[in-house]
Amino acid sequence: FFNSFLMIGDRILSSGSHQIPLISLLSEYASLYGLRVKTWERNRKEFPGGYNFHNKKQKDFMKDLMSGDGGRAKDTYIFHMSWTSNKKNKIKFYQQMGEWYLEKTCLGISASELKGKNCCAAVPDVTCHYRDKPSKIPCKDSPPIDKGKQSF
Repeated sequence: FFNSFLMIGDRILSSGSHQIPLISLLSEYASLYGLRVKTWERNRKEFPGGYNFHNKKQKDFMKDLMSGDGGRAKDTYIFHMSWTSNKKNKIKFYQQMGEWYLEKTCLGISASELKGKNCCAAVPDVTCHYRDKPSKIPCKDSPPIDKGKQSF
């Protein structure tokens, strides 16, 4: 399956996303080979993502996640920043959540240049960018990214 996925790199480039080619390949394998695909509901607390981050109805869950003690989010293992339009915003959102552990000197460096460098930060880079997105620290003085939205 993954070999087939690698072979359709042209579809990824033409669509600008890996999601559409992946879904089409999953559908093809389900039809041709009987592949059974299982998906999780998007509100699973163990594996939240961009849906939870961007959806105001998930505000209480995100507040629990940002609080440190976890509350209802204490069983969260990984956070996938889906539903986010670009890499720059993903980085900003992770910084604001207190989940960005890359040294600033390593950002934008190619993999070959990183060899031998210590790029893992011991403490996260917590930076406010937008007042209307979930944050580890209050960001009330930051601008909103979504016009007309109140502070998180």
